[in-house]
Amino acid sequence: MRFMLMLKGDPPPGAMPPPDLVQAMHEYHAELERAGVLLAAEGLYDSSQGARVIYAKGDRTVVDGPFTEAKELIAGFYLIEVKSLEEAVEWARRCPVDRAIPPGVDLEAVVEVRRVANAADIPTINDEQAAQSERFQIRRD
Repeated sequence: MRFMLMLKGDPPPGAMPPPDLVQAMHEYHAELERAGVLLAAEGLYDSSQGARVIYAKGDRTVVDGPFTEAKELIAGFYLIEVKSLEEAVEWARRCPVDRAIPPGVDLEAVVEVRRVANAADIPTINDEQAAQSERFQIRRD
């Protein structure tokens, strides 16, 4: 089963992670790799460098960042392949996101764990659509 571990938050515009956080994340990446579960890992720039395309009432509207609800935004992600939700949660518990919070600051560090859907999980998909979906999935070879 594939799971996405989403690191919640939005750094201040233009802020870069401190060296100790980068080091801790690299060590975590290495641990995931050694265990053979890592498929992908990426960090994201802050929301001031992004945009949203909102589809509502038949219209598409583009809204430029930054966005205010930092607790709902994604700062980075890991895509892992493990045997169960429990194993994915255990990996999320090991993620050093707490190092992103400066000492003495009252903030939360959140890693959301979500299972990645496979074409076979969607009962309304036909065989041709399933084959097309498979072509675009990240898989370990």
